[in-house]
Amino acid sequence: MTELYQSQRAMRNMRKAAMQRGVIAILDVGTSKIACLVLRFDGPGRMTDDGVGSLAGQSSFRIIGAATTRSRGVRFGEVDAMNETERAIRTAVQAAQKMANTRVDHVIACFSGAQPRSYGLDGAIDLHDTVVTEQDVARVLAACDLPDYGEAREVLHAQPVNFALDHRSGLGDPRGQIGNRLACDLHLLTIDMDVVQNLAYCIKRCDMELAGIASSAYVSGVSCLVEDEQELGAACIDMGGGSTGISIFIKKHMIYADSVRMGGDHVSQDISKGLQVPLGVAERIKTFYGGVVATGMDDREMIEIGGDTGDWEHDRRTVSRSELIGIMKPRVEEILEEVRERLDGAGFEHLPSQQIVLTGGASQIPGLDGLAPKILGNQVRIGRPLRVQGLPQAATGSAFASCVGLCLFAAHPQDEWWDFETPIERYPARSLRRAMKWFRDNW
Repeated sequence: MTELYQSQRAMRNMRKAAMQRGVIAILDVGTSKIACLVLRFDGPGRMTDDGVGSLAGQSSFRIIGAATTRSRGVRFGEVDAMNETERAIRTAVQAAQKMANTRVDHVIACFSGAQPRSYGLDGAIDLHDTVVTEQDVARVLAACDLPDYGEAREVLHAQPVNFALDHRSGLGDPRGQIGNRLACDLHLLTIDMDVVQNLAYCIKRCDMELAGIASSAYVSGVSCLVEDEQELGAACIDMGGGSTGISIFIKKHMIYADSVRMGGDHVSQDISKGLQVPLGVAERIKTFYGGVVATGMDDREMIEIGGDTGDWEHDRRTVSRSELIGIMKPRVEEILEEVRERLDGAGFEHLPSQQIVLTGGASQIPGLDGLAPKILGNQVRIGRPLRVQGLPQAATGSAFASCVGLCLFAAHPQDEWWDFETPIERYPARSLRRAMKWFRDNW
């Protein structure tokens, strides 16, 4: 079997090549939908340098094709049935290419599953010269001691989140500054390797080259948190169909990510079981009549369930809206309580600002803005992604947060460990049984 997976650095180079050619596809592989956007980069400024700085600003790109299709073969944000997922991806990509009237070979993908785990690492070096160079940044990143994160896991993001030069901390980019000792804090996000390889293989089978991957919790935060929130500290909760992604940002960098294996589809399944209706009917009832906060009116508002079983009595049943809310509310509360636990475990309460932004398709349940503050804390808002050029009106809602974030990520990727040519003699300590393959292949 051919090598399924290119290294991150090879992907970064491929992304640059694709941007020079001017078009690249964005693919969000979710549990309930697969969305594909085709971006066109115009103008002379399209190949700007990637600084160590944060992802910010609107690039000179335009969306020229967009398509979504119902997801198949994906559970908890992970590929479950390869053939079905491949067909769904092909459908979305072909429709987006047709709208864009161009062929796209390179794709940047995001996904929500794979059991992400966050690590905070640090390293420090003495400078040979007093001025910090690119090589010094590479050396200090290589000086960070790697945790033993397990055999079957791989690194997805390795981003420097803070530099300190002598006694001055909080530097975004130390290059060119004068000092004697350089220290760095690094955020490392590892994921289940098999999940990513399955996704990469699936995309390869669709005759596309993978030019980058990202965690959808990360890219949702990029598109939904406003600049002040990213700076002062905020959490983005991306409530998808099969899983709920959590990311925490401060100083415009992601410092923590996690996911809860529950989402909007689980609410639909509860309705399906509670009312004894097919999943499609449950989804429709949830979308049109659902909610999580009951009022006195809801006892009197009757919902016709409908159905086509042929049993007249069964198909003509009605249910009050308060009964429906009684089925939905416990599951939504369970998801939010699980999220609260993860935030507490990450030390979210120690950040200067405790803003929480809910996004993703399942965040559109009516009444969530009233229920969420009771569980998560006072500063909660429902977030929508930034407006980007050419985005169809139908794709401006919360369900497309990760798609829009992935566009911004493609245009302005934050520098990661593999963007710096790490010196060969600074291999990680041999005691770390298994140094990161992605890095080792490229050092």
